[in-house]
Amino acid sequence: MSDKGHFDTNVVTLTRFLLEEGRKAKGTGELTTLLNALCTAIKAISSAVRKAGIANLYGIAGSTNVTGDQVKKLDVLSNDLVINMIKSSFTSCVLVTEENDGAVIVEPDRRGKYVVCFDPLDGSSNIDCLASIGTIFAIYRKCTNDEPNEKDALQPGRNIVAAGYALYGSATMVVLSTGQGVNCFMLDPAIGEFILVERDLKIKKRGKIYSLNEGYAKYFDPAVTEYLQKKKFPEGGSEPYGARYVGSMVADVHRTLVYGGIFLYPANVKSPKGKLRLLYECNPMAFIMEQAGGMATTGAMNVLDIQPESLHQRVPVVLGSPDDVQEYISIYQKHHK
Repeated sequence: MSDKGHFDTNVVTLTRFLLEEGRKAKGTGELTTLLNALCTAIKAISSAVRKAGIANLYGIAGSTNVTGDQVKKLDVLSNDLVINMIKSSFTSCVLVTEENDGAVIVEPDRRGKYVVCFDPLDGSSNIDCLASIGTIFAIYRKCTNDEPNEKDALQPGRNIVAAGYALYGSATMVVLSTGQGVNCFMLDPAIGEFILVERDLKIKKRGKIYSLNEGYAKYFDPAVTEYLQKKKFPEGGSEPYGARYVGSMVADVHRTLVYGGIFLYPANVKSPKGKLRLLYECNPMAFIMEQAGGMATTGAMNVLDIQPESLHQRVPVVLGSPDDVQEYISIYQKHHK
């Protein structure tokens, strides 16, 4: 039996999708080239993640990155891959990565007009137990005519041109937005291409799942404690929310996006400014959430409206279904008058 009848001969790949979007926007093609380069890096990281045990990529590389996490070998490899692929696409001038203290300034003969902020391997503490990990990125235009420097990356999330993440789970998926909604692409290993599987994904108005690390309950802000109490012991006979927490931001945010609900990494006594990084974790995820009809807040303001002050700035973040996030905001504001 031949399976030719099941073979799609007019498949929408990520490259084809970007070319079509670029044509509609009458663009120069530079963003398409940059996103293609990122996808090449993501395919290579996906392959490395799958082979981590065999290729001896587990374990500590012997140093700690700028935000204090111990650097795994896969982190280092992923970081090098993303930097090298973006540089060789001639589309970017400034790169900000979780793994490097300062901004990476691209050599003059390889520069383009974009600034890219990324976390090459988010959730890397989960590598050794085979839980899902991911890559997160946000792309901005350089706003000034000055020599490229780290200030070019200190733009609010409202300026994002494109953002997304890759999830290395039971399959490898890229979730991407260029400001026209959210689209999901699955890596087909048979042809080595990302295939469009979900066009214009929208989040539910309200979900039934909350997601946060309750191990920090002792240190929670009273607003968070009150909100959780309402989810666990709801009044008026409604069902309590389910709890899900992987501890890998990409996995937790992706589940929130697909099933609805709320993801929280609020500030607490131990981390008064929050723990997740604004430029390459919170902003890209907030952008994706808003494009899918959701919300992302610190409690006090929208994440995308924050003016960044430093490359590795941390902020509290609560994101997900609009009704759930709005409910959190109203409790937060009651406690922080």
